[in-house]
This record gives sequence, C-alpha cells and structure tokens, in this order.
Amino acid sequence: MNPHSLLASAAINIGLAFIILSLFSILKKQPSNASIYYARRLSHRHPLPFDSPNSSLHRFLPSISWIHRAFRVTEDEIIEAHGLDALVIIRLFKFGIKFFAVCSLVGLLVLLPINYDAHEVQKRGYSTMDSFTISNVKRGSRRLWVHFACLCFISFYGMYLLYKEYDEILIRRIQQIQNLKHRPDQFTIIVREIPLCNEHKTHDCCVDHFFSKHYPNTYFSYQMVYNTGDLDESVNQARSLARKLEDLRETSMSRKRKNKLPILDLSCQETSKVALLEEKLQALNHKIHQLQCKDMLQKKELPVAFVTFKSRLGAAAAAQLQQHSHPLLWITEYAPEPRDVSWRNVRVSYRVVPLYRLCVVIAASLLTVFFIIPVTAVQGIAKYEKLKKWFPPAMAVQFIPGLSSIVTGYLPSVVLKGFIYVVPFAMFAMAKVAGCIARSKEEIKACNMVFYFLVGNVFFLSVLSGSLLDVIGQFISHPKNIPSHLARAVSAQADFFVTYILTDGLSGFSLEVLQPGLLIWDIFKSCINGCQRERSPYLYSLPYFRIIPLVSLSVLIGIVYAVVAPLLLPFLIVYFCLGYIVYINQIQDVYETTYETCGQYWPYIHHYILLAIILMQITMIGLFGLKLKAAASISTIPLLLFTWMFNEYCKMRFLPSFHHYSLKDAAENDEHDEKCGVLELHCENAINAYCPPGLRSVNFIGSESSSTPLVSS
Repeated sequence: MNPHSLLASAAINIGLAFIILSLFSILKKQPSNASIYYARRLSHRHPLPFDSPNSSLHRFLPSISWIHRAFRVTEDEIIEAHGLDALVIIRLFKFGIKFFAVCSLVGLLVLLPINYDAHEVQKRGYSTMDSFTISNVKRGSRRLWVHFACLCFISFYGMYLLYKEYDEILIRRIQQIQNLKHRPDQFTIIVREIPLCNEHKTHDCCVDHFFSKHYPNTYFSYQMVYNTGDLDESVNQARSLARKLEDLRETSMSRKRKNKLPILDLSCQETSKVALLEEKLQALNHKIHQLQCKDMLQKKELPVAFVTFKSRLGAAAAAQLQQHSHPLLWITEYAPEPRDVSWRNVRVSYRVVPLYRLCVVIAASLLTVFFIIPVTAVQGIAKYEKLKKWFPPAMAVQFIPGLSSIVTGYLPSVVLKGFIYVVPFAMFAMAKVAGCIARSKEEIKACNMVFYFLVGNVFFLSVLSGSLLDVIGQFISHPKNIPSHLARAVSAQADFFVTYILTDGLSGFSLEVLQPGLLIWDIFKSCINGCQRERSPYLYSLPYFRIIPLVSLSVLIGIVYAVVAPLLLPFLIVYFCLGYIVYINQIQDVYETTYETCGQYWPYIHHYILLAIILMQITMIGLFGLKLKAAASISTIPLLLFTWMFNEYCKMRFLPSFHHYSLKDAAENDEHDEKCGVLELHCENAINAYCPPGLRSVNFIGSESSSTPLVSS
C-alpha cells in the first residue's frame, strides 16, 4: 500500500467522522428523536435536555456539548447508575489511552527516528510505510538493541498497568457486592440433577428433605423449575393481545378527541374489534390459570431448583461444596441474579450441556473456515500491485485518477469491517444454545468466541495472506531470500492495520453513536403508523459481546505492532479517545444494563491484553532472528517467561475473588444486616425472586400483573 492510499483512507474516514458526528449532534437535539438518542432516560423517566426552552436555530447547529459532558462523568456516577460492568468497558478505553500514550512517546521519539534513518528499504526503492518500521533496519545492526530495550519497557509498562487495573477493579467489585447485599442471588443457589424420590415419584420432596437434613440451621425454602414452554407461549400471546387492545383503545380515544361527531359505522367497528380481542384475552387467561395449577405443573417438573438460605454464609458454603459422592448428582452453584437467569437453558439437562457446547464449537469452527474467503479477498484488494500480476483485469482501476488509492486504501478495511459486523451477532446466537444458565455467561462466552475468531481470522489471516502475496514470486525465483522477505512482509501489514483502525475507530464509532439503522426504522414506522401515538423508546441492553472483543482486537494490534511499526500508535490514541466519548454517551443515554456481574468481564479483558503482550514478544523473537540478531532473540525468551509467570500470579492473586464469594465477606454482611434487623427481610424477598415467569399470576384484562407466584413451595 503506497502513501497515497493511506492518505486517501485517512481523509475519507476523517471526513465521514466529521459529517456523521455533526449530523448526530443536530439529530440528538430534536425532540422527535428522543426515543433513539435518549432511550434509557425515557425508560427511567429522567428529564431530557430539550425540555427547557431553547431557540429553534440552536437546535439545527452542530455542537460539542455532548463531548464535554462525557469528560465530566465520574466513575462513581457510572457505577451508581449503570453498575461495575459498564465501568469495565470505560476502563478498557482508559487503559488504551494510558498505555498507547506512553508507547507513542517511546515509539515516535526513539524508534521512529532509528527506523527511518537506517535507509535499508529506501535503497530498495519502496515507497511504503516500511521506511518507518523495523524492516528499514539492516540485518545484524546494533540499532536492534534499542528495539529490544523498547520491547522490555513496553512489556513491563503493560504488565504494571494490568496489575494496577486488576487490583482497582477487584476493590470496586468488593465494594459493589457490599452495596448490592440485598440482592436475592446472595441468598440463593441453583441445584441441578436432583434425583427422583422413589416414594412420591417427584423431585421437590427430595430437595426439601436433602437440605433440611444437611443444612438444618441455614436452609429456608426452594423453588422448583418446570418445563413450561406451552405456558410461556400462552403468556406471551396474552401480552401481545393486551398490547393490541391498548393500542386500539388509544387510537379510538385520539380519534374521538379530534372528531367531536365520530362516524357511527367506524365507532361500531372499533367496538366490535375491542370486544373480540377481550373475548380472546379472557379465554387465554382461563387457559393460563389452568396450566398454572399444581397438578398440571407436577407433570412438568424438572430436576432443577433454586434453593434459598437464611444467610449469605449458608448459601456460599452450599454453592462451593460438593453435595454428593456422585459428582453428577446434587450439582450446586451460585444462582444468577433473577433478571440474569436464562430460563431456556436452566431447563436443559446438565448431562446434555457438553453436547450442546460441542455443537457450538463445530458451528464456530465452520464459520471461521468460511470467513477465510472474504479476508483473503480483502488482502488481495489491499495488495493491488501484486494483484495486477495475478489478475490482469484489475489494471482497469488505475485508468481513473485517484480511484486506485481509494480502492487499495479505504475499500479493504470497509469490506472487512462489513463482514466483521455480522460475526458478534452470529457468535452470540451460538452462545445462547451452549447451555449457560445466565445471560451474562452467554455474553462472556460470546466475547471469548468473537475475540479468538477475530485474532485468528482478522489478525493472523490478514498477516499470512498479505505475506503470501508478497513472497510467492520471490519464493519461486530466489528461495534463499525468503526469511528477509517474510520479515518485511509481516511489518508491511502495518499500513493495512492503520486503515483498519481508522475505519473501525472514526467511521465505526461515529456510526455507533448515530444509530442509522434505528433512525431509518423509526422513520419507516412513523410513515406507517403516523405521529398520533407517543413512541416507545428503542431500549436495548449494552452489547458487551460486541464491544469488548472488537476493542480488545485493536489493543492486540497496537501492542503487537508497538515496536515493529510505531507510526500506528498515534492512530490508536485517537481510536480510544473517540471510543471513550462515544460509549460514555451510549451508556448514559441509550443502552440499559440488564444485569450486573460486578466486574466479571475484567478477568477476560486482562487475559486478552496479556495474550497480546505475549504475541508481541513472540513476534519480536522471530524478527530478531530474521534480522540475524540472535543475542536479542535469545534475550527475549526470559522476558516471555516472566510474562507467563506474571499471568500465573495474577490468576492466583485475583481470579478466585471473581469466581467465588468469600465466607468472610458473607459472614460480615450477615452480621451487619442482623444488627440492622434486615437479614430476615432480605431472605424473604429472595423466596419469590426466582419464580419462573410463566408461574406469576397475571391479569391482563385489568392491565396489571402481579409478581406473586401461584405455586409456592
């Protein structure tokens, strides 16, 4: 990729980002778009900024007030309003800013002058970014020791920041658990593979007998889980009918307000529709109450139960102990919080879960294999000079002035980003059928699947396919020069990743904040339904499965290329600053946090970043070897071993506190609540919290629903 292509990509991305962000700042000030840009505020009935009187001219002028507001939001405000999981995403962007700001100083002030002054690539007549990379340093040069020193500095600085972040997140996690000590999940465990009672041929009496016998002082109550698929379907149908009935009544009332003398035929027609819907709703209500009776439920009982204890200490002890000598009986673990429960997967047999996970692995592997085709095609476009030799019709592009720069500089990253956009949603759909009992675990699994998919396909495959196009001709004519050409090809991929970071950051984050899909959908709905009704907000949960892997990939690209191509680092600072601003806005105004794991995403982020540091060190071992600097290559091995030991220490020091609830903290919280007289209240609230949705009493005709279960244990 030549400098003109790189400049074309930068100019297009900067121009698009400026236009999109200016358009967003205008659209955000329009009251008609509140359902898109203030979805969270509307759902929580918070005041909107344009509720106050404002000049009509100001509403149609771009502004940066939303950017200023993002920098005024504190971490304590984010935790209080959105939880620690939302803060973890913000801390990931802050980590990127802090890490790459220091790396940029080292790279631009130390490495860049050394690389450019070597003149190795310039002698060969290349006019690419190679002049600023390690490829421009002569083989065996003493300058490579400066690269080794920078490698050590960047590695140790990265590990220092990781340790500091891990420690701070853990402290905030402990504080968050303390603040949320009223939550039912602290008193509740989930029990799976409950044996059948030989006498009564049911599972529920076994639960009561087992925990009354083995936990007589702490056991409180239980809630069985039932296979209520038909019941859930009936409840959903009733909700849909009730919604239609409400919409019909609102439409009728608004028409009556506009027309003082309504048309008689139209009024009679609407009345008959309302009567028909009410009749159907009554029939569904009757069916639901029949399905909810105890005799019907006993036939659909599953060997799964939520067991509530009188104290957190009792629940923590029961969750962490093996209950039976047979490891596949009485399997216990912490219950997710009620809103985090995946009721569909709770009903899946524990013994079948490995089969589900195997099917997910096979499906993800097939998607990975099929993704090789677009990635290779993208690299073919990026390597236009090589592509012309293998595909002569591609030469037609160069006859249009400036088009070749756009095609080779901007188009590959856009095409790749378009394909990548679908991947998180596909992986999340697979994770949903992997048997995870909590939605948070589904998203964490999706994060892992997406990240490793991106590392394998976007990072490694981009490097390998680009390298293949570079060296295939030299491999035939000059086999002895393969190592030197391979080293140059690996570092030469830096220009492609610069365009990828620009596209993903400037255009990607700008489109994220603009929400063009929802805008088009909202306009379409307005044209069909008209504007007489108040539109409900487009409220969606914060997509951790999409944000964390994509941002972590950018961290990995930046770390791996920190020593190889330091010119990439300033672009990453822009990437993380813009991402920080955008997601502060999205978390504050747009997305809803639908559950709270108290920071359980951070250990996975820590692992992703540490993997990037290890990849950087392995890459430098290879590059030092190809540059005939064996001493530097050997000296990097102890650094690699130290990084591995640091990873093992972090696993011992921090990871257990993210997977378990300590008995000490549980006992202290119990003592504090007992002194305040609220321990019994919290325990009683936990009893009904895990009642399955289909078993809650409903009264859709009265437009009210109660959360009191009809069947208690």
